[in-house]
Amino acid sequence: MPKGFFVTGTDTGVGKTVIAAALIKAVGFLGFKVCGMKPIETGCTREGDLLLPPDGMFLKCIARIDETVSRITPYCFEHPSAPMVAAGVEGTAININKIKEAFNELAITYQSIIVEGIGGLLVPISKNYFVIDLAKELGLPIIVVSKPGLGTINHTLLTVNYALKEGIQVAGIIINYAYPPEGGIAEETNPQVIKELSPVPLIGIFPYLNAMSDEELEKATLKNLSMAVIDKYL
Repeated sequence: MPKGFFVTGTDTGVGKTVIAAALIKAVGFLGFKVCGMKPIETGCTREGDLLLPPDGMFLKCIARIDETVSRITPYCFEHPSAPMVAAGVEGTAININKIKEAFNELAITYQSIIVEGIGGLLVPISKNYFVIDLAKELGLPIIVVSKPGLGTINHTLLTVNYALKEGIQVAGIIINYAYPPEGGIAEETNPQVIKELSPVPLIGIFPYLNAMSDEELEKATLKNLSMAVIDKYL
């Protein structure tokens, strides 16, 4: 089985894709052949009869891999909603075995896979199957991406402690500035409070990037993420 991480968020819009890309860079720096995967993506772009997953394609580009988009993102939906809802609206049943087959095919070629989930751990993929169930089946430790501002202590600790309760290994937390800093006491104090209260480490605080270039992403990754914590799980 490959090493790697399953990237989840405390909420939607916290910047999981950027952090997944940063982790691809980090794992590559540590000497591993790495790829990215976003098994399910909603809100995809339609071009004729094709649905293109922007997040999946971005991870493919960052990893510089020659893989079909259908292997990186086996399920694409046009509607920007939870997978269970999008699949119902679009008349598609999500077969988890298809995702696992794509993951296992990637595992033949790559030493490490960075899997980006969709939303948080309790986003429904089907009626009785959630993102956390997919994380369990793929068997990767999770990294929790959280926002820097007000409310993040509660959301972060809920996510971390629920994952641990469910028997999932949690590698750590990354606080991500998906938007420019607003300032204020919450942003200033939250990292230290999370460090003190969380049972898992804070891997880093990732800055807002004005330009999402390879160079800027690499610089931010090396400067702001703990390579030692990441390397521990590889």
